[in-house]
Amino acid sequence: MSQPLQPVRGTHDLLPDVCAQHQRVATTAQDVAALYGYRRLDTPMFEFSDVFHRAVGETSDIVTKETYTFTDRGGESLTLRPEFTAAIVRSYISNGLQQLAPFKCFYYGPAFRYERPQKGRQRQFHQIGCELLGAAEPTADVEMIALAMQTLRALGITDVTLEINSLGNVGSRAAYRESLVAYLAAHQANLSEDSKLRLEKNPLRILDSKDEGDRAIIAQAPTLHTYFDDESAQHFAKVQAGLDALGIAYRVSEKLVRGLDYYSHTVFEITTDKLGAQGTVLAGGRYNDLVTLMGGQPTACIGWAAGVERLVALQGDCAPVLPPLVAVVPMGEAAETEAWKLTQELRTAGVRTEIGYKGNGKKRMEKADKQGAVVALILGDEELAQNVVTLKQLRGGDKHASQMKIERADVLAKIQHFLE
Repeated sequence: MSQPLQPVRGTHDLLPDVCAQHQRVATTAQDVAALYGYRRLDTPMFEFSDVFHRAVGETSDIVTKETYTFTDRGGESLTLRPEFTAAIVRSYISNGLQQLAPFKCFYYGPAFRYERPQKGRQRQFHQIGCELLGAAEPTADVEMIALAMQTLRALGITDVTLEINSLGNVGSRAAYRESLVAYLAAHQANLSEDSKLRLEKNPLRILDSKDEGDRAIIAQAPTLHTYFDDESAQHFAKVQAGLDALGIAYRVSEKLVRGLDYYSHTVFEITTDKLGAQGTVLAGGRYNDLVTLMGGQPTACIGWAAGVERLVALQGDCAPVLPPLVAVVPMGEAAETEAWKLTQELRTAGVRTEIGYKGNGKKRMEKADKQGAVVALILGDEELAQNVVTLKQLRGGDKHASQMKIERADVLAKIQHFLE
């Protein structure tokens, strides 16, 4: 039975402190991305279903089990975005952004998947990410990884491990696919039902299986690197050399793969042991064939994404940093109007200011202290008559002794050193 006064399962309200943490992550990441030439691009939260079904794959778990797909009143099949890359590529094609290639963009926002809620994974979640469309060079891969690592450092997240791998080019992957199918066919009876279906449609997706029996079989499967041609080997070698030159530590993990055919060459994940089972902090890779798959011209692309909820969890219980607070306290009804005028002047000047809506002077002072105000600006009959304001220091120094009268016109200038 639904509970209309509760959040839908797998969603939750982001209360002000959490919102501030999310915003800090997004703003910090966007600022770092800007250093690399990435600018924010926002796409709609829903697209025609074909955008995601084509990109993510009709047989993938995301499409078959996890997308929020519905028919609108016009009879169109629409899907809430389960990820951003396909929407970014659609925007790249439909807005003619090829003329700006290499095109760099940063994104932030919610995404939606119908899956079992657990720590670090909800049905509505938030992601940050970067995409680079129109650059095939290994240096683009190195830059993307460097950007990811610098973003985490800027957020104070350093206890992580960078894992990289290469899927090779189309030719290498085709040769590997043939070998992989032969190996998996010999173990078909022991594969999970999902993997048996994938063996016919897209065997590489079996490498993404979370089934323990499948994973035991996959552990002994042939490795892709033995099927690399010269281009594939050289591309990966140049990526590693680039990371070495920048002093970025990494570990090559040959089991790190992507199950979708449009991925090629470099894939990477940044992991931690601080989040339990949900150890991936950030993941990315090169997807050179996706633009073509979605109807555009051949375009080499690479990108990464990170879950904001996981980034916030890794930062711990860090309270948002707010500007110093000034409290305006009217003493008596006659001072109310002037107090509100003063409040608005301070807010217009960029000073964080609060004023109580009701209560006598004593209660308003108590509330100002409880709110953490640095100073209180008191207005009563005497102050109105003399055109002054009484300033009382509530934080720092001797707050009992720090009280003075200041000219009404000098308030903004006089309070500045209390706000530093």
